[in-house]
Amino acid sequence: MTSFGGAASSGMVDWDLAVTTATRLMRPGPDVSRDEARAVVTELRKHAKASETHVRGFTRLGTDETHDAPVLVVDRPGWVRANVAGFRELLKPLLDKMQERRGTSPGGVLLGTVGGKVTGVEVGMLLSFLASRVLGQYETFAPAARDLPAGGPPGAPNGGGRLLLVAPNIVHVERELDVDPHDFRLWVCLHEETHRTQFSAVPWLRDHMQGEVQSFLGETDVDPMTVLERVRQAVQSFAGGRPEGEEDEDGGRSLVELVQTPAQREILGRLTAVMSLLEGHADFVMDGVGPEVVPSVAEIREKFQQRRAKSASRLDLALRKLLGLDAKLRQYRDGERFVRAVVEEVGMDGFNRVWTSPNTLPTKAEIAKPAEWVTRVHRKPEA
Repeated sequence: MTSFGGAASSGMVDWDLAVTTATRLMRPGPDVSRDEARAVVTELRKHAKASETHVRGFTRLGTDETHDAPVLVVDRPGWVRANVAGFRELLKPLLDKMQERRGTSPGGVLLGTVGGKVTGVEVGMLLSFLASRVLGQYETFAPAARDLPAGGPPGAPNGGGRLLLVAPNIVHVERELDVDPHDFRLWVCLHEETHRTQFSAVPWLRDHMQGEVQSFLGETDVDPMTVLERVRQAVQSFAGGRPEGEEDEDGGRSLVELVQTPAQREILGRLTAVMSLLEGHADFVMDGVGPEVVPSVAEIREKFQQRRAKSASRLDLALRKLLGLDAKLRQYRDGERFVRAVVEEVGMDGFNRVWTSPNTLPTKAEIAKPAEWVTRVHRKPEA
């Protein structure tokens, strides 16, 4: 197992403990023989390669030389290790600031007692919940490791990204939906390959996203007691901590949203718009390419949508709400509507002007009203 230790492990988050906790708590994967597992891995790699051509042809983005981000087929522990590496790199500036403040603030003693080990366990619990649900993921901020290569030049900060396909989760869902496994695996690869193409064909996008995330983290109030108080209030709001009859002024927002400053809400609005674009574009491409290369795409799409929308256990629903995962489902829906409306209005080449610069990305309001984006980007106002 890759070690994420060093100073960070003894600081605000024990990353090694996060990996260990997630691995210990995660659900076992589906029952497959060794030969079946090898066959699944081989097929996913083949479909990922084929998806490059399909996605490039449909989106008109990228070339044969575009892709520098590797495709990795991983199991659930591998997905956890990759994400911990990314989190550790991305959060390092914020955690270093909090570490410095810990020794001089009133909350320093408390955080020193609670320590990075408790935080590591909490991060591990979160990752164990997510590890059985993610089918694939493009890691935008992916530092390279010996067993987890990433694109970009060696030693480059945050690497150049990598695409993860989580084999046991794909097998689990294809069995649960009772769909053709070969079609389903290609269908998933089309969605994830679109994300790989987005970041590989649009060089400025990764830096833009990193800048927005770092701005969001930079606005974080690093006083430990303030952070703890905000988290406490957020947890109370989901645990029924308000007196009965008191109006919910937070509007049912997720834990992530509840700990924001006003400046962070502005940044999150921009990030939400970009994520809606990326997820909606991937769904649009998946549906556009699907009918030609995935014979049972209509059945897969219908069953998968039902799975997204179906009721889960109360605990699962509570966790989804707490983590903001319900917002991610809205991103798929709203973003796909935006992409479809724009392509119908100005064609694929007209839509691709969205990738020109950060200024041509849609705002959160434009995601809901695509015609406003078309007017802003394609039509100069009359004198």
